[in-house]
Amino acid sequence: MNENKETRVIVTVLGKDKVGIIAGVTGVLAQANANILDISQTTMQEFLVMVMLVDITHCNVDFGTLKQRLAEKGDEIGVQVNTQHEDVFHFMHRI
Repeated sequence: MNENKETRVIVTVLGKDKVGIIAGVTGVLAQANANILDISQTTMQEFLVMVMLVDITHCNVDFGTLKQRLAEKGDEIGVQVNTQHEDVFHFMHRI
């Protein structure tokens, strides 16, 4: 498996916690044949915060389409879903 920074994306999910958020977001990834490499989630009072490192090497859609589908699923279930390439994430969050 080729897990370099060009084929890995960071997916962040933020919103009021409720049943079905994780299933909805991971379902979009599964349909696109994207592989979740690592996942971290926590609930802060009533809010769910989730971050996933996802390998899109074998994805059956392009990055833009995947990003759009995840955002649309987020809108549908009432959470914010952001997707960005790993290198962009690191650049934006460097100290």
